[in-house]
Amino acid sequence: MKFTLSWLRDHLETTAPLDTILDTLTALGLTVESVENKAEALAPFTVCLIEEAERHPNADRLQVCKVNTGTEVIQVVCGASNARKGLKTVLGRPGVVIPSTGQALKVGNVRGVDSFGMMCSATELLLGTESEGIVEVEPNAPLGESYAKLLGLDDVLIDIDITPNRGDCLGVLGIARDLAAAGLGKLHPPSLAVIRHSDLAGCDTVTLQCDTGVCPHFTGRIIRNVKNGPSPEGLRKKLQSVGLKSISTLVDITNFFSHDRARPLHVFDWDKIKGNITIRASQEGESFEALDDKTYTLKEGSTVICDDTGIISLAGIMGGKSTGCDETTTNVFLEAAFFDPIQIAMTARPLGIISDARSRFERGVDPASTLPGLEAATKMILELCGGEAGDIMEAGAAPSFNTPIRFRPERVESLGGLKVAPQRAAEILTSLGFEVTGSGEAFTALPPSWRFDIEREADLVEEILRVEGYDKIPSIPYGVRPEAKPLSPLQTRRFRVRDRLAGRGMTEVVTWSFISPKEADLFGGVPESLVLLNPISQDLSVMRPSLLPHLLSAVARNQNRGADAVSLFEVGPQYTNPTPEGQHMMAAGVRAGVFQEGNWTQKTRPVDLYDAKGDALAVIEMEAQGDRATPSWYHPGRSATLKLGKEVLGYFGELHPRIVKAFDLKGPVVGFEIFIDRLPLPKKKTTAKSKLILSPYQAVERDFSLVVENAVAAEIALKAAQKADPVLIQDVTLFDVFDLGDGKKALGIRVTLQAQDHTLTDGEIQDVCEKVVASLTRATEGVLR
Repeated sequence: MKFTLSWLRDHLETTAPLDTILDTLTALGLTVESVENKAEALAPFTVCLIEEAERHPNADRLQVCKVNTGTEVIQVVCGASNARKGLKTVLGRPGVVIPSTGQALKVGNVRGVDSFGMMCSATELLLGTESEGIVEVEPNAPLGESYAKLLGLDDVLIDIDITPNRGDCLGVLGIARDLAAAGLGKLHPPSLAVIRHSDLAGCDTVTLQCDTGVCPHFTGRIIRNVKNGPSPEGLRKKLQSVGLKSISTLVDITNFFSHDRARPLHVFDWDKIKGNITIRASQEGESFEALDDKTYTLKEGSTVICDDTGIISLAGIMGGKSTGCDETTTNVFLEAAFFDPIQIAMTARPLGIISDARSRFERGVDPASTLPGLEAATKMILELCGGEAGDIMEAGAAPSFNTPIRFRPERVESLGGLKVAPQRAAEILTSLGFEVTGSGEAFTALPPSWRFDIEREADLVEEILRVEGYDKIPSIPYGVRPEAKPLSPLQTRRFRVRDRLAGRGMTEVVTWSFISPKEADLFGGVPESLVLLNPISQDLSVMRPSLLPHLLSAVARNQNRGADAVSLFEVGPQYTNPTPEGQHMMAAGVRAGVFQEGNWTQKTRPVDLYDAKGDALAVIEMEAQGDRATPSWYHPGRSATLKLGKEVLGYFGELHPRIVKAFDLKGPVVGFEIFIDRLPLPKKKTTAKSKLILSPYQAVERDFSLVVENAVAAEIALKAAQKADPVLIQDVTLFDVFDLGDGKKALGIRVTLQAQDHTLTDGEIQDVCEKVVASLTRATEGVLR
């Protein structure tokens, strides 16, 4: 929100210096983003007069000008096409810094002719993006006058950050009200205008129909015989000072009220409206050509204003081109309304329309300002454009959202830590527009109509504290520091997972829990119940079904900046449905490119699925079974599912080529996803390991070659061999897989035998080998090779 110091003083009678105003704004929660004083940079540039302009003796496109500065006549060489005798323009003298380049002017010699200054263009003064020639100043401008002062730029421009709950401070009046409450001056609220209306011909033939479900309160009036044209200098300069373009008097008046009082308005060319006026919800597929010369196709439920021919305005967002006002406009329909904030947001965001009206209606416009705003704007139109005002047309009524709140003054100290006298608390609330009744230990405060966010006693405490000053709250150390609550086993696991993955060289990131529908579809999609009703943007409009999309986007950003080895992980929730059971705490990570940057001790190698497997096993810290069936975003032959019985613990492997292509990644790319909340919690609270017992007797190894169908997983054979004799069999490994053709393969299995209390005899070894063969053939239906 931008405003000038002089505009603020239209509503606030104050002698406070600028620094005090800036500090107070920030203390009130209206954080100052920037302060700009164009007069400082433009102060040295003054109005001058070209008394003579002759052709340069050594250059066809240059002129040697005699320039009157108001105190003396100097010589300036100029190449502008519009430099001519009798022109008043802007002069910079030697030593002055040019705003566009930051360079200081010097006395120059241009092709043999001395030049003692420079006549400037608007581009060089940073007052325009394009300019042809030097600035042309009005003929009656006094010589030697500061050009910044002449333009009305000798004012301080303040830009503050407005939080979503303070829509009232999107008007200068709301900012002035807060500063007055903080003791920086006296507020001068605008007087209520009451316009004497005329019985205009044709007004009684128009009907106003309004669906109060989409627009609770709509007002308007016809004003005939107006004269529209350029705005008066005062209004034009006021708008230009905050970066608003002056369009015409009628349009500038509506922009003024939007910026001055946070009260958006709109003017229609009444002669272009056909028939009756209707405010309703749009139908699916209806189109509308807006004032920005773009045609928008609407979804069902958008709030629109229509005449008998169709949509003429996207209510509370942007007017239509078909009924826009121009210099030929003589009759207008002035509209003031209260539109539902959520409805405005749901309409504008899918269309990507950003306007001053939208930003104010989204935060909430004062519903009680509709009729006063209409009357005040009518008064200004009659003063600046002339004409006759008709009677007010009205549909619905101003809604009231606020209810009285019981307030106990001692709660300021108990909640905020600052003791404030009851009388002072009531005084602060009254200065902010609250209606305070009662006294003593408790009184009642009714929030003003422009404060939708005040709902409970704690909100009143916050208002008192921010005005009284957060810096007054004393710092009191704990008498006895409270004991920290122990972490739950699940919390402890999450911290341990982070430590283990960081120890494997991965970098933790934290990303949004929302993604775009397009990305969600790549990872299984989401049900309609996980689509956000009021998203931050269309790229963050659904709850994420996986942590991988944002991780892959981060990988792409790093690769685009030249990173060859990227390894990222995140610990956070993913969603399958809106119930608590549909939220899962996950650990997910990706590796892309090479495993690590090369150095003189180790060559680089591309990442592979075994890197992802190592990451996944580091998370689960337990033995798990493997399954080849994985989600569609993994490579079907280079990935696996980790299970504990029938419970899926997670997935790992190389990502599918279509995923890599969709995110424009440089492969290979591997990843993993582990359900942290499905991992069994340790039965013991101790981290001590059981005693290691080593056998002093020699181990014996026996190899088996088993012929099985290609579909039989090697893991089945390994588990079968281990079960043959769990006491004597210490280890089972797979050392070879050979394709025999015809759908058969040979598995090479090595079994290690060892007893704890004696050396194994040949008979014992033979018995175990027979058990192993029997177990293998029974589990795999295979035969020894």
